[in-house]
Amino acid sequence: MEGDSVTLNSGLTEIMDDDLILWLTETENSPDGELIVVADSMTVYEDVLDGRFRNRLKLDKQTGSLTIRDTTTDDYGDYGLIINNVFNVTNVTIYARLPVPVISSNSTNCSSSSSSSYCSLVCSVVNVGHVTLSWYKGNSLLSSISVSDLSISLSLPLEVEYQDKNTYSCVLSNPISNQTTHLDISKLCHTCSDSVHCCGSTEAVIRLVLSALVGVATVILLVYDIRSRRAQQDQAHIHTPEA
Repeated sequence: MEGDSVTLNSGLTEIMDDDLILWLTETENSPDGELIVVADSMTVYEDVLDGRFRNRLKLDKQTGSLTIRDTTTDDYGDYGLIINNVFNVTNVTIYARLPVPVISSNSTNCSSSSSSSYCSLVCSVVNVGHVTLSWYKGNSLLSSISVSDLSISLSLPLEVEYQDKNTYSCVLSNPISNQTTHLDISKLCHTCSDSVHCCGSTEAVIRLVLSALVGVATVILLVYDIRSRRAQQDQAHIHTPEA
């Protein structure tokens, strides 16, 4: 798992005085091979080239086994060990920590009958590699998709009935771990009757607010009209000549 330590065993129990140990790596960052450790019974030279493993390598000076600390997905690849001209290769796979899959509704239409209403869903993850994304109904696998690429986005659709009472879950997995999200149908899937009820309630609120605004405006106009009439009457009274 990314961030953990991995130990590559040399197969030796003790380094002899005349043993020469070379650890090499062939990864995506060094496809032509890179010498990372040279050691004998007296001296250890670690990360002798570009420094990519700086402060992350630990060589067991008794056995010659190599530990890589704080691993990243870039450390994935083949590691070769040469001891006195004898060559062995170990493949190392570093899996990234898995994100939690996200389930969302993909439905744009609904049925007027809740008994025949189907809800379209999609389970998605981003920036993953060497994983499998699956839909389960209870413990039964419904569908899955696998990728070996790095940093790719995945999505897997599912269609369920609105009144379905089964348990559904979306699982993202690799050989060493998994992340699961359980589907809540009542939150993501709605029948047309639910939509109509929702929209009807919203429309009623809007009408109520508009009616209130019209009422307030009417009162304001009425008060203004009354005050205007009184002002005109007062003005007329002031200008009336005395007999």
